[in-house]
Amino acid sequence: MTTPSHPADDSAELLPVATPARTRAALRALIRPDRGLALTGIGVLVAATAVGLLVQPLLGRIVDTVADGRPAGDLTLPVVLLVAVAAVQGVTTTIGLTRVARLGETVLARLREQFVERALDLPADRLERAGAGDLTARVTGDVARVAEAVRSALPEMARSVLAILLTLGALALLDVRFLLAALLAVPVQLLTARWYVTRALTLYADQRVANGAQQQQLLETIGGAVTVRGHRLEEQHTERGAGRSRKAVELTMRSVNLVLGFYGRLHIAEYIGLAAVLIAGFWLVRDGAVSIGTATAAALYFHSLFGPVNAALVLLDDAQSAAAGLARLVGVTDLARPAEPVAGETEPAGAAEPAPVPHQRTGPQQRTAPGAAVAVDAVSHAYGPGRPVLHEVSLTLRPGEHVALVGTSGAGKSTLARIVAGVQQPTAGTVTAPAGAGEPSVVLVTQEVHVFTGSLAEDLRLARPDATDAELRGALSTVHALDWAEALPDGLDTVVGEGGHRLDPARAQQLALARLVLAGPALAVLDEATAEAGSAGARVLERSAEAALSGRTALIVAHRLTQAVAADRVVVLEAGRVVESGPHEELRDADGPYAALWRAWSGSRTAPHP
Repeated sequence: MTTPSHPADDSAELLPVATPARTRAALRALIRPDRGLALTGIGVLVAATAVGLLVQPLLGRIVDTVADGRPAGDLTLPVVLLVAVAAVQGVTTTIGLTRVARLGETVLARLREQFVERALDLPADRLERAGAGDLTARVTGDVARVAEAVRSALPEMARSVLAILLTLGALALLDVRFLLAALLAVPVQLLTARWYVTRALTLYADQRVANGAQQQQLLETIGGAVTVRGHRLEEQHTERGAGRSRKAVELTMRSVNLVLGFYGRLHIAEYIGLAAVLIAGFWLVRDGAVSIGTATAAALYFHSLFGPVNAALVLLDDAQSAAAGLARLVGVTDLARPAEPVAGETEPAGAAEPAPVPHQRTGPQQRTAPGAAVAVDAVSHAYGPGRPVLHEVSLTLRPGEHVALVGTSGAGKSTLARIVAGVQQPTAGTVTAPAGAGEPSVVLVTQEVHVFTGSLAEDLRLARPDATDAELRGALSTVHALDWAEALPDGLDTVVGEGGHRLDPARAQQLALARLVLAGPALAVLDEATAEAGSAGARVLERSAEAALSGRTALIVAHRLTQAVAADRVVVLEAGRVVESGPHEELRDADGPYAALWRAWSGSRTAPHP
């Protein structure tokens, strides 16, 4: 179960945050596969802590030996035993902490894998509503918080809790009155912990949300810097960023004051408990109930509690912060958990890159459309209340048909393309397609192409991991990219992407089209896939796209109307509705919306013959 985050502003719908109960359940599920490792680690730590508790009685025996005036030789055995205790405790503590740390790292790795897997399944429109800053804050800040807690807080917390419990038991063995005196500090410590926890969880959750909103504002300002400067909005964006930064700083200072108050209350508890144990020791020694050495051991036991008690309570700070971060991560994994596929259907998925995407994307109902490559039936979509983008769009693509989507900016072309590709769920209506026989049923290629870091061959094999070098070269040749690929310094082994050989937009898009060829989908969706090339590379990319789409059913969001000329059919969208559909020549001569678009676009251009 998840609850929505508090939005930083009215325009953002941040990703949800899991409830405490759901977070605990998710944590148990993460640990369950490694229960044996957890039990072994805790068992070894118990043994190490128990051995360490022999130090105080041995020191008490030394005190009694000196107080009774015994020979110096009587000190040999306690000293030797102290050295043995230190050695055994050191070895067992190392083994126990190593196992607990291994458990933590394993659980953290499992959490990261689940988060990445589920985050990649998030619908594109859901990410757009939340903004990149919220997801970025979770991927960076929240994962770092949980990782820090796993690596440092978890082992220390385990050791501290064990030390507290066993030390209190040792005090009771010396004399139960020492335990009762020590417990006078507990009410202050419990009240301190309650005071802190009730304030910390909400404060740290708000702090994480504020940091996400701050990152979102920075990303929006930097990403739209040209527009901001062009409209002279620098002052407005600077003030907005400063406001969100002030909010984050204010919450940070509140957390600092909270921690300072927490430490102050802990010191009061320490003074109360130690004074009570010393007074109890004084009365018991005076009455002859215990020896000076026993009273010394009791005082040392309580003093040894300072470290673990303070560590356990102080670690509440890390625990609360990590719990807030974990709840935000679990909120994403729950949100993105894909539904179980119905019999005869495949799970929908999508990507901004040409990766294999099994397709059976629907709205309220799912079904197969026999004899049709794709059938869009009364599809509507809205990005929020009062923000409709598509209105009952119906469209059928016959097997092998190339359909071009055209229309003015904001007409809903990209939204329809992403719904057909399975990247986005429609608000209403259905999209059906026959399942691919051993091949992915749909691949989406957009104008925003990412070149992954690694060799060119590895980048291509993202679409088909088992592809041979000959198949890679064949795909590159199909999209007219083999010549420049083989001319790279190391050919297909050339490292591309971040820190490697830089590919210009046209070549990056050809790489994406080659991945499409390797994936071999029944349906290809191109969303302005040639728009980033510029005029010089546009014709080359159009040839590459035409070759990549050969023999496939294709839906093409046409940035340039030359793509519409080459298509079998043109579909015109206006304000989210289909207003025209037909071959290029027919629509051009019909003096309708497409003819107006053609005249505005072509001007003095000479249109190529289809």
